[in-house]
Amino acid sequence: MKYVPFGRTGVNVSPLVLGCMMFGGRTSAEDSYRIIDHGLDAGLNFLDTANVYSMGKSEEVVGEALKRNGKRNSVFLATKVNGRMSEEPNALGNSRLHVIEQCEASLRRLQTDRIDLYQFHRPSRHIAIDESLRAMDDLIRTGKVRYIGTSNFGSWQVVESLWASKELGLNRFVSDQSPYNMADRRIEREHLPMCQTYGLAQIPWSPLGGGGLTGKYRRGAQPEAGTRFGDEKRPHMMKRISDGVMEIAEGIRPLAEAKGVTVAQFALAWVMSHPGVTAPLVGPRTLEQLVDNLGALDIEITAEDAAVVDGLIAPGEHVAEFYEASFAPNLHRW
Repeated sequence: MKYVPFGRTGVNVSPLVLGCMMFGGRTSAEDSYRIIDHGLDAGLNFLDTANVYSMGKSEEVVGEALKRNGKRNSVFLATKVNGRMSEEPNALGNSRLHVIEQCEASLRRLQTDRIDLYQFHRPSRHIAIDESLRAMDDLIRTGKVRYIGTSNFGSWQVVESLWASKELGLNRFVSDQSPYNMADRRIEREHLPMCQTYGLAQIPWSPLGGGGLTGKYRRGAQPEAGTRFGDEKRPHMMKRISDGVMEIAEGIRPLAEAKGVTVAQFALAWVMSHPGVTAPLVGPRTLEQLVDNLGALDIEITAEDAAVVDGLIAPGEHVAEFYEASFAPNLHRW
Protein backbone atom coordinates (compact mmCIF):
# COMPACT_ATOMS: atom_id res chain seq x y z
CA MET A 1 0.00 0.00 0.00
CA LYS A 2 1.40 3.38 -1.03
CA TYR A 3 0.22 5.90 1.55
CA VAL A 4 -0.41 9.57 0.73
CA PRO A 5 -0.01 12.77 2.78
CA PHE A 6 -3.21 14.06 4.33
CA GLY A 7 -3.02 17.68 3.28
CA ARG A 8 -0.47 19.61 5.31
CA THR A 9 -0.96 17.63 8.53
CA GLY A 10 1.97 15.24 8.20
CA VAL A 11 -0.41 12.29 8.61
CA ASN A 12 -0.14 9.49 6.05
CA VAL A 13 -3.36 7.81 4.93
CA SER A 14 -4.32 5.08 2.51
CA PRO A 15 -5.26 6.26 -1.01
CA LEU A 16 -8.78 4.90 -0.47
CA VAL A 17 -11.05 5.73 2.46
CA LEU A 18 -13.41 3.03 3.74
CA GLY A 19 -16.76 4.80 4.01
CA CYS A 20 -19.02 3.19 6.61
CA MET A 21 -22.43 4.57 5.69
CA MET A 22 -23.91 1.14 4.96
CA PHE A 23 -22.73 -0.46 8.19
CA GLY A 24 -25.43 -1.11 10.77
CA GLY A 25 -28.06 -0.40 8.14
CA ARG A 26 -28.25 -2.24 4.82
CA THR A 27 -25.12 -4.15 5.81
CA SER A 28 -25.47 -6.30 8.94
CA ALA A 29 -23.10 -5.89 11.87
CA GLU A 30 -21.34 -9.21 11.24
CA ASP A 31 -20.87 -8.47 7.54
CA SER A 32 -19.63 -4.99 8.45
CA TYR A 33 -17.01 -6.45 10.80
CA ARG A 34 -15.75 -8.67 7.96
CA ILE A 35 -15.58 -5.76 5.52
CA ILE A 36 -13.67 -3.59 8.00
CA ASP A 37 -11.25 -6.39 8.86
CA HIS A 38 -10.62 -7.12 5.18
CA GLY A 39 -10.01 -3.44 4.43
CA LEU A 40 -7.56 -3.04 7.30
CA ASP A 41 -5.77 -6.28 6.40
CA ALA A 42 -5.40 -4.96 2.84
CA GLY A 43 -3.68 -1.83 4.15
CA LEU A 44 -6.50 0.72 4.42
CA ASN A 45 -6.02 2.87 7.52
CA PHE A 46 -8.76 5.49 7.09
CA LEU A 47 -12.38 4.88 8.17
CA ASP A 48 -15.11 7.49 7.70
CA THR A 49 -18.57 7.47 9.26
CA ALA A 50 -21.13 9.98 10.60
CA ASN A 51 -23.51 10.23 13.53
CA VAL A 52 -26.56 10.28 11.24
CA TYR A 53 -25.69 7.06 9.41
CA SER A 54 -28.46 4.74 10.58
CA MET A 55 -28.91 7.13 13.52
CA GLY A 56 -25.71 6.14 15.29
CA LYS A 57 -25.70 2.45 14.32
CA SER A 58 -22.81 2.89 11.90
CA GLU A 59 -20.62 4.44 14.59
CA GLU A 60 -21.56 1.64 17.00
CA VAL A 61 -20.60 -1.02 14.46
CA VAL A 62 -17.31 0.70 13.62
CA GLY A 63 -16.47 1.04 17.32
CA GLU A 64 -17.25 -2.60 18.00
CA ALA A 65 -15.23 -3.75 14.97
CA LEU A 66 -12.14 -1.85 16.16
CA LYS A 67 -12.62 -3.19 19.67
CA ARG A 68 -12.78 -6.76 18.36
CA ASN A 69 -9.77 -6.52 16.07
CA GLY A 70 -7.71 -4.32 18.42
CA LYS A 71 -6.64 -2.00 15.59
CA ARG A 72 -7.99 1.33 16.82
CA ASN A 73 -4.50 2.81 17.18
CA SER A 74 -3.68 1.89 13.58
CA VAL A 75 -6.72 3.67 12.16
CA PHE A 76 -7.29 7.30 11.20
CA LEU A 77 -10.92 7.49 12.37
CA ALA A 78 -13.27 10.14 11.01
CA THR A 79 -16.88 11.00 11.77
CA LYS A 80 -19.22 13.94 11.18
CA VAL A 81 -21.74 16.19 12.91
CA ASN A 82 -24.60 18.40 11.69
CA GLY A 83 -27.57 16.16 10.93
CA ARG A 84 -30.72 15.92 13.00
CA MET A 85 -30.41 13.29 15.74
CA SER A 86 -33.81 13.71 17.43
CA GLU A 87 -36.92 15.85 17.33
CA GLU A 88 -35.53 18.22 19.95
CA PRO A 89 -35.25 21.78 18.54
CA ASN A 90 -31.47 21.96 19.05
CA ALA A 91 -30.59 18.45 17.92
CA LEU A 92 -29.05 19.50 14.62
CA GLY A 93 -26.67 21.98 13.07
CA ASN A 94 -23.22 23.33 13.89
CA SER A 95 -23.99 25.15 17.13
CA ARG A 96 -21.64 24.79 20.08
CA LEU A 97 -24.40 23.01 21.99
CA HIS A 98 -24.99 20.40 19.30
CA VAL A 99 -21.34 19.93 18.28
CA ILE A 100 -20.04 19.24 21.79
CA GLU A 101 -23.04 17.09 22.72
CA GLN A 102 -22.68 14.97 19.59
CA CYS A 103 -18.92 14.65 19.95
CA GLU A 104 -19.46 13.05 23.34
CA ALA A 105 -22.14 10.76 21.89
CA SER A 106 -19.92 9.75 18.97
CA LEU A 107 -17.02 8.97 21.32
CA ARG A 108 -19.28 6.63 23.29
CA ARG A 109 -20.61 4.89 20.21
CA LEU A 110 -17.13 4.54 18.71
CA GLN A 111 -15.74 3.26 22.03
CA THR A 112 -12.74 5.58 21.81
CA ASP A 113 -11.26 8.53 23.64
CA ARG A 114 -10.58 10.66 20.56
CA ILE A 115 -11.77 11.32 17.03
CA ASP A 116 -8.95 11.74 14.55
CA LEU A 117 -10.96 13.82 12.07
CA TYR A 118 -14.19 15.52 13.13
CA GLN A 119 -16.09 17.05 10.21
CA PHE A 120 -19.05 19.34 9.71
CA HIS A 121 -21.32 17.21 7.52
CA ARG A 122 -22.97 20.33 6.09
CA PRO A 123 -22.57 24.06 6.68
CA SER A 124 -25.12 25.82 8.89
CA ARG A 125 -25.63 29.14 7.17
CA HIS A 126 -27.67 30.59 10.04
CA ILE A 127 -24.76 30.09 12.49
CA ALA A 128 -21.65 32.29 12.39
CA ILE A 129 -18.62 30.23 11.39
CA ASP A 130 -16.57 31.52 14.32
CA GLU A 131 -19.18 30.11 16.73
CA SER A 132 -18.80 26.67 15.18
CA LEU A 133 -15.02 26.90 14.92
CA ARG A 134 -14.63 27.82 18.60
CA ALA A 135 -16.50 24.67 19.60
CA MET A 136 -14.23 22.55 17.37
CA ASP A 137 -11.16 24.36 18.68
CA ASP A 138 -12.16 23.58 22.26
CA LEU A 139 -12.56 19.89 21.38
CA ILE A 140 -9.06 19.84 19.91
CA ARG A 141 -7.58 21.57 22.96
CA THR A 142 -9.19 19.01 25.29
CA GLY A 143 -7.75 16.13 23.23
CA LYS A 144 -11.10 14.70 22.15
CA VAL A 145 -10.49 15.66 18.51
CA ARG A 146 -7.19 15.70 16.59
CA TYR A 147 -8.14 17.44 13.32
CA ILE A 148 -11.23 19.09 11.87
CA GLY A 149 -12.67 19.17 8.36
CA THR A 150 -15.63 20.12 6.21
CA SER A 151 -18.06 18.25 4.00
CA ASN A 152 -20.29 19.72 1.29
CA PHE A 153 -19.11 23.29 1.91
CA GLY A 154 -18.89 25.81 -0.91
CA SER A 155 -15.43 27.12 -1.75
CA TRP A 156 -16.24 30.55 -0.33
CA GLN A 157 -17.43 28.94 2.92
CA VAL A 158 -14.16 27.05 3.34
CA VAL A 159 -12.09 30.16 2.65
CA GLU A 160 -14.24 32.19 5.06
CA SER A 161 -13.52 29.60 7.75
CA LEU A 162 -9.77 29.74 7.09
CA TRP A 163 -9.88 33.53 7.41
CA ALA A 164 -11.80 33.28 10.70
CA SER A 165 -9.31 30.74 12.08
CA LYS A 166 -6.39 33.00 11.19
CA GLU A 167 -8.02 36.13 12.63
CA LEU A 168 -9.09 34.48 15.88
CA GLY A 169 -6.16 32.11 16.43
CA LEU A 170 -8.29 28.97 16.13
CA ASN A 171 -7.41 25.55 14.76
CA ARG A 172 -8.26 25.46 11.05
CA PHE A 173 -9.90 22.92 8.82
CA VAL A 174 -7.43 20.51 7.24
CA SER A 175 -9.70 18.65 4.81
CA ASP A 176 -12.87 18.75 2.75
CA GLN A 177 -15.29 16.18 1.37
CA SER A 178 -17.13 16.98 -1.84
CA PRO A 179 -18.72 14.72 -4.45
CA TYR A 180 -16.52 14.04 -7.45
CA ASN A 181 -16.94 11.56 -10.26
CA MET A 182 -17.03 11.42 -14.05
CA ALA A 183 -20.72 12.36 -14.06
CA ASP A 184 -20.18 15.55 -12.05
CA ARG A 185 -16.83 17.30 -12.51
CA ARG A 186 -17.86 20.74 -11.24
CA ILE A 187 -15.42 20.76 -8.30
CA GLU A 188 -12.63 21.00 -10.89
CA ARG A 189 -13.68 24.59 -11.61
CA GLU A 190 -12.65 26.17 -8.32
CA HIS A 191 -13.09 23.76 -5.41
CA LEU A 192 -10.16 21.46 -6.14
CA PRO A 193 -7.83 24.39 -6.93
CA MET A 194 -8.95 26.00 -3.66
CA CYS A 195 -8.02 22.86 -1.72
CA GLN A 196 -4.64 22.70 -3.43
CA THR A 197 -3.96 26.39 -2.80
CA TYR A 198 -4.69 26.18 0.93
CA GLY A 199 -3.25 22.74 1.62
CA LEU A 200 -6.57 21.02 2.29
CA ALA A 201 -6.83 17.27 1.82
CA GLN A 202 -9.69 16.41 -0.54
CA ILE A 203 -11.52 13.14 0.16
CA PRO A 204 -14.26 12.96 -2.47
CA TRP A 205 -17.46 11.03 -1.84
CA SER A 206 -19.45 9.13 -4.47
CA PRO A 207 -16.52 8.52 -6.86
CA LEU A 208 -18.67 5.89 -8.59
CA GLY A 209 -21.67 8.17 -9.00
CA GLY A 210 -23.77 6.29 -6.48
CA GLY A 211 -23.28 3.14 -8.56
CA GLY A 212 -24.19 4.79 -11.85
CA LEU A 213 -20.60 4.46 -13.08
CA THR A 214 -20.13 0.81 -12.17
CA GLY A 215 -21.56 -0.52 -15.42
CA LYS A 216 -24.47 -2.33 -13.77
CA TYR A 217 -27.08 0.14 -15.06
CA ARG A 218 -28.07 0.26 -18.72
CA ARG A 219 -29.92 2.83 -20.79
CA GLY A 220 -33.59 1.95 -21.21
CA ALA A 221 -33.50 -0.73 -18.50
CA GLN A 222 -35.33 -0.37 -15.20
CA PRO A 223 -32.89 -0.40 -12.25
CA GLU A 224 -33.17 -3.58 -10.21
CA ALA A 225 -35.06 -3.47 -6.92
CA GLY A 226 -32.69 -3.16 -4.00
CA THR A 227 -30.16 -1.05 -5.88
CA ARG A 228 -29.62 2.60 -5.02
CA PHE A 229 -31.50 3.80 -8.09
CA GLY A 230 -34.12 1.08 -7.92
CA ASP A 231 -35.34 1.96 -4.43
CA GLU A 232 -38.79 3.52 -4.69
CA LYS A 233 -38.37 4.97 -1.20
CA ARG A 234 -35.52 7.19 -2.42
CA PRO A 235 -36.91 9.06 -5.46
CA HIS A 236 -34.51 11.97 -4.81
CA MET A 237 -31.71 9.70 -6.02
CA MET A 238 -33.05 9.85 -9.56
CA LYS A 239 -31.47 13.28 -10.12
CA ARG A 240 -28.14 11.44 -9.94
CA ILE A 241 -28.85 9.09 -12.82
CA SER A 242 -29.36 10.03 -16.46
CA ASP A 243 -28.71 8.89 -20.01
CA GLY A 244 -25.54 10.95 -19.80
CA VAL A 245 -24.29 8.84 -16.90
CA MET A 246 -25.05 5.67 -18.86
CA GLU A 247 -23.21 7.03 -21.88
CA ILE A 248 -20.10 7.69 -19.80
CA ALA A 249 -20.21 4.20 -18.27
CA GLU A 250 -20.57 2.69 -21.73
CA GLY A 251 -17.84 4.92 -23.10
CA ILE A 252 -15.24 3.84 -20.56
CA ARG A 253 -16.10 0.15 -20.85
CA PRO A 254 -13.62 -0.44 -23.73
CA LEU A 255 -10.88 1.28 -21.71
CA ALA A 256 -11.61 -0.92 -18.71
CA GLU A 257 -11.72 -4.08 -20.82
CA ALA A 258 -8.40 -3.20 -22.45
CA LYS A 259 -6.83 -3.09 -18.99
CA GLY A 260 -8.61 -6.24 -17.83
CA VAL A 261 -10.46 -4.39 -15.06
CA THR A 262 -14.06 -3.60 -14.22
CA VAL A 263 -15.84 -0.40 -15.22
CA ALA A 264 -16.12 0.51 -11.53
CA GLN A 265 -12.40 0.02 -10.97
CA PHE A 266 -11.55 2.24 -13.93
CA ALA A 267 -13.96 4.98 -12.78
CA LEU A 268 -12.51 4.89 -9.27
CA ALA A 269 -8.92 4.93 -10.50
CA TRP A 270 -9.74 7.96 -12.66
CA VAL A 271 -10.84 9.92 -9.57
CA MET A 272 -7.73 8.82 -7.68
CA SER A 273 -5.52 10.02 -10.53
CA HIS A 274 -6.53 13.69 -10.25
CA PRO A 275 -3.65 15.63 -8.65
CA GLY A 276 -6.06 17.54 -6.37
CA VAL A 277 -7.52 14.37 -4.86
CA THR A 278 -6.06 12.89 -1.67
CA ALA A 279 -8.16 9.73 -1.28
CA PRO A 280 -11.73 9.06 -2.45
CA LEU A 281 -14.28 7.43 -0.18
CA VAL A 282 -15.80 4.10 -1.17
CA GLY A 283 -18.94 2.89 0.57
CA PRO A 284 -19.21 -0.85 -0.03
CA ARG A 285 -22.38 -2.66 0.95
CA THR A 286 -20.78 -6.09 0.51
CA LEU A 287 -17.32 -7.60 0.87
CA GLU A 288 -17.32 -8.33 -2.86
CA GLN A 289 -17.77 -4.63 -3.59
CA LEU A 290 -14.82 -3.74 -1.36
CA VAL A 291 -12.63 -6.32 -3.09
CA ASP A 292 -13.55 -4.78 -6.43
CA ASN A 293 -12.80 -1.28 -5.10
CA LEU A 294 -9.36 -2.36 -3.89
CA GLY A 295 -8.52 -3.48 -7.41
CA ALA A 296 -8.50 0.18 -8.49
CA LEU A 297 -5.29 0.75 -6.51
CA ASP A 298 -3.20 -1.00 -9.17
CA ILE A 299 -4.64 0.78 -12.23
CA GLU A 300 -2.71 3.46 -14.11
CA ILE A 301 -4.76 6.12 -15.88
CA THR A 302 -2.75 7.28 -18.87
CA ALA A 303 -2.95 10.60 -20.65
CA GLU A 304 -4.73 8.78 -23.47
CA ASP A 305 -7.30 7.39 -21.02
CA ALA A 306 -7.89 10.85 -19.57
CA ALA A 307 -8.38 12.30 -23.05
CA VAL A 308 -11.08 9.73 -23.82
CA VAL A 309 -12.89 10.62 -20.59
CA ASP A 310 -12.62 14.34 -21.45
CA GLY A 311 -14.27 13.51 -24.77
CA LEU A 312 -17.17 11.87 -22.95
CA ILE A 313 -17.59 14.72 -20.46
CA ALA A 314 -15.61 17.93 -20.56
CA PRO A 315 -13.62 19.07 -17.51
CA GLY A 316 -15.79 21.02 -15.08
CA GLU A 317 -19.07 19.81 -16.60
CA HIS A 318 -21.79 17.48 -15.29
CA VAL A 319 -24.61 15.22 -16.49
CA ALA A 320 -26.01 14.44 -13.04
CA GLU A 321 -26.56 16.38 -9.82
CA PHE A 322 -24.06 15.56 -7.09
CA TYR A 323 -22.19 18.77 -6.30
CA GLU A 324 -24.62 21.16 -4.63
CA ALA A 325 -22.16 23.09 -2.43
CA SER A 326 -25.02 23.36 0.10
CA PHE A 327 -25.93 26.87 -0.95
CA ALA A 328 -29.58 26.23 -0.07
CA PRO A 329 -30.70 26.61 3.58
CA ASN A 330 -30.43 23.25 5.34
CA LEU A 331 -31.81 23.92 8.82
CA HIS A 332 -34.42 21.20 8.45
CA ARG A 333 -32.67 19.19 5.74
CA TRP A 334 -32.11 16.12 7.85
